[in-house]
Amino acid sequence: MKISFPRHILYLTIFTILMIVFSIWFATAKLIPMGKEYRKDRISLKKERIDLKRHKDFHKTTLETLNRTKTKNRLIIEAFENKFDPNNFKRRFGKYFIELAIHKTNKPNSHEWYDVYEVNTTSKITSPKSFYDFLDALNKSEWIVGVTFPIDFSREGELIHSSFKMQVYKKTKEKVIEKTKEEK
Repeated sequence: MKISFPRHILYLTIFTILMIVFSIWFATAKLIPMGKEYRKDRISLKKERIDLKRHKDFHKTTLETLNRTKTKNRLIIEAFENKFDPNNFKRRFGKYFIELAIHKTNKPNSHEWYDVYEVNTTSKITSPKSFYDFLDALNKSEWIVGVTFPIDFSREGELIHSSFKMQVYKKTKEKVIEKTKEEK
């Protein structure tokens, strides 16, 4: 009993066995390692997407906070950009005093964000109330001004002389840009 296979069946069988062996080899040698890389890359991409979403959310909340702060502090920002004029200062606040003198100090200012002015006033009052009214009006002015202590009051008859220094804050965008260029 001899089993005879037709030759083309034999070739097909051998070809099928070789294809199965090749498929198994290809799957284990190429596809499985590529699948591992794919899973690693997919996990890495998922982490990066989570980080990106977190940064976008942070950016969105920060931008909302910035816009809300800009809206809330619009007058302060505009005051920071206003240029200080001592003559305008005298006209505006001279009504609180009999005499008002303002001059810029000649000391070299180590801080570039503000200029220092010395203000000397004379008023005819029995109490320093007009001075405090002046400070309230100064808070509502179009400049950002800081009055530094001590404030010297001296009485001479019915007159009260006061002397103080104030810092007028200004926008120094050009200086900031120059410094950042120098640091690079």
